[in-house]
Amino acid sequence: MFDPCARSTFSAGIFRLPDPESTMTDSSDAPAEQPLPPPRPKAALTRYALIMACIALAAWILDQLTKIWVVSTMTEGQVTDVLPPLLRWHFIRNPGAAFSIGTDYTWIFTIIMVLVSGFLVYLMFRLRSVGWSIALGLVLAGATGNLTDRLFREPSFGQGHVVDFIALPNFAIFNIADMCVVSGVILVCLLTLRGINMDGTRAVSGKDNADA
Repeated sequence: MFDPCARSTFSAGIFRLPDPESTMTDSSDAPAEQPLPPPRPKAALTRYALIMACIALAAWILDQLTKIWVVSTMTEGQVTDVLPPLLRWHFIRNPGAAFSIGTDYTWIFTIIMVLVSGFLVYLMFRLRSVGWSIALGLVLAGATGNLTDRLFREPSFGQGHVVDFIALPNFAIFNIADMCVVSGVILVCLLTLRGINMDGTRAVSGKDNADA
């Protein structure tokens, strides 16, 4: 038989359905999920890598051509005025790092440049920013430009002396490769200060988070 007590219990609301209004209120209080940015196509990665490779190759060729020209037309130690007194060509062979630093540690700088060049090639296929592609392309050109001298110039493999020839007043003598490294590092600093990441996104500052 049907139990009247069970009917009264059911009618009293023990087995009530969820209130639609309360459900809407709870869902409105929950923070809305931010949509994820669409993934970058693989073709874009190839494009940024190609930009970096072209920058690095063009600057490397320019560096090597200028060094070949200096070695073939000047004698070591020769000084030629170009825009006196601001600019001179002064042919020297540098066993150290950029700007004649650490002349007694040629092998160490060779190893460092090999590691740096390999790391930059590793980053090349992860870039999604034109600015970073240009910056790292310049650094790679500078590293490989001087590394080429280390490996293949006198006096021996791995300990070759770098050809430097650009002389400014009261400054170290340098070459195109050194200029590429400095220019690339400056551009990296500017991109970092602007909050532009290597993947093309912009970093959100703490102030922006507080205002939001």
